[in-house]
Amino acid sequence: MILSRMLAAAACAALAGCSAKTEAAGKGGGDPSLQTKLAPTAPEGKTALKVETLGSGLVNPWCVAFLPDGSILVTERAGRLRVIRDGALVEAPVEGVPEVFVSNQAGLFDILPHPDFATNGIVFLSYAHGTKSSNALRIARARFDGASLTDLKVIYEAKPLKDTNAHYGGKLVFGAGKLYATTGDGFRYRERAQDPKSSFGAVVRIEEDGTMPVDNPGFGAGSLPELWTKGHRNPQGLAWDSNRAILWEHEHGAKGGDELNIIEKGANYGWPLATYGVDYSGSRVSPFTEYEGTEQPFKYWTPSIAPSGLAVYYGAMFPEWEGDLLVGALAGTALHRVALEPSRALSGVSVETEERYLVGERVRDVRVGPDGAIYVTTEDHDGAPVGKVLRLTPQ
Repeated sequence: MILSRMLAAAACAALAGCSAKTEAAGKGGGDPSLQTKLAPTAPEGKTALKVETLGSGLVNPWCVAFLPDGSILVTERAGRLRVIRDGALVEAPVEGVPEVFVSNQAGLFDILPHPDFATNGIVFLSYAHGTKSSNALRIARARFDGASLTDLKVIYEAKPLKDTNAHYGGKLVFGAGKLYATTGDGFRYRERAQDPKSSFGAVVRIEEDGTMPVDNPGFGAGSLPELWTKGHRNPQGLAWDSNRAILWEHEHGAKGGDELNIIEKGANYGWPLATYGVDYSGSRVSPFTEYEGTEQPFKYWTPSIAPSGLAVYYGAMFPEWEGDLLVGALAGTALHRVALEPSRALSGVSVETEERYLVGERVRDVRVGPDGAIYVTTEDHDGAPVGKVLRLTPQ
């Protein structure tokens, strides 16, 4: 009863007076048996891949990004920014990286070149900043000259500060001229994912200089102006689908209930009011898989695969994968291909099938390169210097 009242109060606080999107698919309590009903594991894929190692000896390589000159930027969660140039990892890290709080899941996360990087040299970084007792996700912009970062300026900081070192989110993407970022629920503060005065558990939307777009939705009196959506747990996948004009997002559940979502302006994605997973202890986070006023996931995984990294495939090397989603899996130790049907439709998208590649590898990030190849990073759970950057092409 206490949990039910707490969750209901959180929903009311988040949605009362909200001018954002409130009409949603989930209307009842849903079927709580789905929280413990395990889906079959996706089969191994049939497409033969050639796997090329571009860099090794990395510590939790969290993100890769491509520059117009053909070089590749790689972030290490330990706080280092590296460069792969002419097919080889440059030994010296990039200078000028901001001070990063590194602890457990905290560290340096994403790096995103500006859409006009070729002319302005600007990149955006997301990272944890502060101390274990007082820290937050930050977004900064800087100029990259090929060897160092300069003119670094913090343009966003998640609110409020927290005393945990987990669940930061930290993914960045440009879509339709705006900068989107994911923020986690802070781990021990999951109710704040329903608090519109907190940026926890959200997709935020800002201008490239950190100012707030005037057409962001409202989430009630006192809500933060950067909020685009709420009700997320720990989103570690974000991708702009330019052909469909869709923003895709995925997030970790707890023990099951990982979600793949289509992000829509002003929507509430339910955490922790509704979930298809249970707590790591086996106890229920919520008795609901659906909750009125919240969105149902496009797809969910129970048991958890711990999704990390997300890309939409558009390229010449894998024409049969056109428009499909590529999802890295940490606990699932594989690269998942989620095939969509119809693959090019602007609406009515549905999952046709799912398959796994690189089975046994802990995949942290996945990207589609300008050449149409697929690039992934792999890592060790405990942070050993065995991480790699891999390039995947058809065999």
